[in-house]
Amino acid sequence: MTETRGASVVIVGGGATGLSAGWWLAQAGVDVVVIEKGIVGCEASGSNGGGCGHVTSPLYTEMMRLWPIMDELLGYPTEFSANRIHLAVTEEQLAAQKRGAAAVEHHGYRCELLDWKQLRELVPLVGDNVAGGCFYHFGGHANPHRTVQAYAWAMQDHGGRLMQHCAVMGFRTKGERVVAVETERGLVGCDQLVIAVGPHTGRLSAMLGQEVPTASARAEMIVTEPLPLMACGGVEGNGLHGRQTLRGNLAYGGGPHEWLDLPEKGVPAKPSTPLMGHIGRRLVEMLPKAAHARIIRSWAGVIENTPDGRPVIDRLSTFPNVIVATMSSVGFGLSPSSGRAIRDIVVDGACSFADISSFSLTRFARLEPDWRELQGWVELAVEEVA
Repeated sequence: MTETRGASVVIVGGGATGLSAGWWLAQAGVDVVVIEKGIVGCEASGSNGGGCGHVTSPLYTEMMRLWPIMDELLGYPTEFSANRIHLAVTEEQLAAQKRGAAAVEHHGYRCELLDWKQLRELVPLVGDNVAGGCFYHFGGHANPHRTVQAYAWAMQDHGGRLMQHCAVMGFRTKGERVVAVETERGLVGCDQLVIAVGPHTGRLSAMLGQEVPTASARAEMIVTEPLPLMACGGVEGNGLHGRQTLRGNLAYGGGPHEWLDLPEKGVPAKPSTPLMGHIGRRLVEMLPKAAHARIIRSWAGVIENTPDGRPVIDRLSTFPNVIVATMSSVGFGLSPSSGRAIRDIVVDGACSFADISSFSLTRFARLEPDWRELQGWVELAVEEVA
């Protein structure tokens, strides 16, 4: 196998987490290269609702400090917009929303229940069927496509390198260290390795003797034709997450997940699925005055979920110079702070701004071998989803 120029740190995975880590490392003067089997953000990182929430995460405080200044830090636009509105279509949803608001206020974040006049002014696409809404004076949303590209360009501006359309085939080891990554273009040497490949995390970590437990799922989204801009574009509820884009399109998605077995090479086909109809129906229930809008496209991204739904950012016990980072389907919103956390671990040995001990792999030490089946996270037969 031919030798390709290596780097002090090689990051496998060109999604939001891997690229953010690459940018933070390049800023610190570290020689870094990001390897991506397709183009940056080609899976879920570039195809999600763009939400920046996750208030219970230990990375949240730093995330919210960073998002409003990311355009300035990166030098490229992310289209971040602060604040969110959560709508409730039913009384049950409203009651749950009030409980959620009380919980986040306990963490020190401000929430405000909206009256009908406020709702109509901020979200003119709502109808009389909506039970209520809550304005969250925190969080926000950004454009996933622009953000991922901004990370890539900013990393390169600081000297980081990017290898796209370059699949990783395996690893070379020496003692307890990974010394090179085997790719389609040859060997890429490294001093430290970061694996940030989303749903492929389990497969690549298993090659190094410590499989990170994840289950893969297809999560679909729909995009409507442009509609008049609302005063607040960050609107979610009725089991949906998403936003109104700056062009006016409504971009929304939301479970249930379709669990799947991910093939070793390539990505599964991403056709429109029965989920699209469910998403459209729930969107009309939430924003009935958008019922006339045509759906102009849809996509499905593959996301990963850990058994407890929490991220993993930790070193492998089998090869201590390898860091695995899988964000359990919430990677985009947390990416400003998760990338910084990875930079800290690589350079300084520990995260400097948050206690991320709950992201450790040791919590899965007694995980049942059939945990996916026990939780029902298995792929259904075709006739079951038809």
